[in-house]
Amino acid sequence: MKHEDKKETDSWLAGQAVKLADLVEYQTGAVVSRTIIDKAAGTCTLFAFDRGQGLSEHTAPFDALVFLLDGEAEITISGKGIHARQGDMVIMPANQPHALRAIERFKMMLVMIRS
Repeated sequence: MKHEDKKETDSWLAGQAVKLADLVEYQTGAVVSRTIIDKAAGTCTLFAFDRGQGLSEHTAPFDALVFLLDGEAEITISGKGIHARQGDMVIMPANQPHALRAIERFKMMLVMIRS
């Protein structure tokens, strides 16, 4: 997974309206991520997945909210597949195995709540 090389912190986004999908770009054959907020209480990260790319099954100790900004994805939680499209939201519960795969290229916002 490629992390976009940005030195800005979340503070440059404060106090303005931005289009989330414009803050992360697709890259052929890759998954690109960009952290928007990284605090002790949680994180907000944008992802852009090229078609066929994904994240293999894993678990996280915290609840996570996925919001699709563009495209289509298959999200699997504890073996159950969920077909998600632009505008859909999926909550991935803590400690349950989950994976994501791009049916078509897609962008998402991942919000992880740590407390």
